[in-house]
Amino acid sequence: MKLDGRRVAVLVEDLYENLELWYPVLRLREEGAEVLIVGPKADETYKSKEGYSAKADKSADEVSADEIDAVIVPGGYAPDRMRRHQSMVKLVREAFEKGKVVAAICHGGWMLAEADIIRGRTVTSFFAIKTDLINAGANWVDQEVVRDGNIITSRVPKDLPAFMKAIIETLTERK
Repeated sequence: MKLDGRRVAVLVEDLYENLELWYPVLRLREEGAEVLIVGPKADETYKSKEGYSAKADKSADEVSADEIDAVIVPGGYAPDRMRRHQSMVKLVREAFEKGKVVAAICHGGWMLAEADIIRGRTVTSFFAIKTDLINAGANWVDQEVVRDGNIITSRVPKDLPAFMKAIIETLTERK
């Protein structure tokens, strides 16, 4: 499989967008990656906007950027909650600094802004946080997927196929 031996952290908090968490988790597992669902607390169950449950395998405090190849931030309103946890922000920042793939979709860009990693980078997101990302120093564009170095961003659930294709291709290139 394309991603055998790869380890990816997918962040979770309450009010995540169901498709933006589960589509990446399942797609990466199909390609052979080990996927960890990472939340503020291990073994806690977090609910999506639609009421679906996701149980965190580990807390952000238990995961080091050294032991993962990528971190994915799903959207919904979860990123607003995630950015309140310094351990989650630190994981995103350290993954970026170590050259790991950092991917965000929809409102996930809020975590990239909070981690201060998009200054001077080209990104996309759900249109409602465009100004937030521009104020964080990003060049915002309206495209289904944008890859700028090790940062990959997308806008909305219908962009998930392009988003995951970019993530899988980037992880495959880095083998």
